[in-house]
Amino acid sequence: MTTAKDLLIIAIEVDHGGPVGQGDLSLALAGAELIDLLGARAVTLAGDRVAPDGHDAPEDRLLAEAAASLVRQVPYESVDDWLWRRGRDLFSAYTAVLEEEGQLTRERRRRMSFAAARMTVADSAARRRALHRWAADEPVVLALAAAVGIEGDQTADEPVVTDDAVTLVLAAVHDAVMELETVRQRRSFENAAFANVWRGA
Repeated sequence: MTTAKDLLIIAIEVDHGGPVGQGDLSLALAGAELIDLLGARAVTLAGDRVAPDGHDAPEDRLLAEAAASLVRQVPYESVDDWLWRRGRDLFSAYTAVLEEEGQLTRERRRRMSFAAARMTVADSAARRRALHRWAADEPVVLALAAAVGIEGDQTADEPVVTDDAVTLVLAAVHDAVMELETVRQRRSFENAAFANVWRGA
């Protein structure tokens, strides 16, 4: 399992007061991939640029796809650009793989067949591992979850990420999620204004 898969399981399992936006989660999943690639030494950061490091591709299929998609020409790709490019529809890609692996199922409500299916996580070693990382207050997991609105109930001092490259990625994820929310709000205002014009016509 990877940090991205663990994050998705946590997003489904942890009661955080409301559904996490798929766009927000896709950006966070792309950030989680980049952090795992840094940990595997498949990439390094040159400033805010993601530079391939020449190590073997990860065994995980989606993480290997992420490594294969790296921009390999100087000046490479910024962390921000990586999040937006790699994050496109990444939520759907991860849910599909977890369903294929038997880690995730969708349950439809009987009386409302048209309603969106509710996702549930199978009781497995993968689920236990993800929830253990959450309960253990792992700084990276907590920071990624917080970026998409999942707050823990930790009472101790907030764990601190000490790796500069990881800290840069986490900050970029937070900024990207905030930017996406700004875009959503602007569209909402524009749609409301358009609706008001039609009402007044």
